[in-house]
Amino acid sequence: QVQLVESGGGSVQVGGSLRPSCAASGYTFSFYCSAWFRQVPGTERELVASIDVNGRTTYIDSVKGRFTISRNNTKNTLYLQIDSLKAEETAMYYCAAPKYGVGCHEIDEDAYWGRGTQVTVSS
Repeated sequence: QVQLVESGGGSVQVGGSLRPSCAASGYTFSFYCSAWFRQVPGTERELVASIDVNGRTTYIDSVKGRFTISRNNTKNTLYLQIDSLKAEETAMYYCAAPKYGVGCHEIDEDAYWGRGTQVTVSS
């Protein structure tokens, strides 16, 4: 079965860096878009970045220049390099892949989701 397992979160100070990763299994990772979302308790989960099968990346405006999404299709692993972290970016970070279709636009509530990795930024 499909599994997405995040790791690499942690606690850092404002301005610090982390590199969460997501190990994928149970499907042909390279054939599907992968994405990172984040969620603060009491708010909706938001898309942070995505990378399609051709390596094209998209980011929300607030993270451009500080976050870098990448994938290693040999290792079936998705990464998110996070630099210059802000306190308001404290959240649970999730990776996701589409369940129906292969495109980034097809990641929805019914997609495959990991359990998340916590990122905590303190001032």
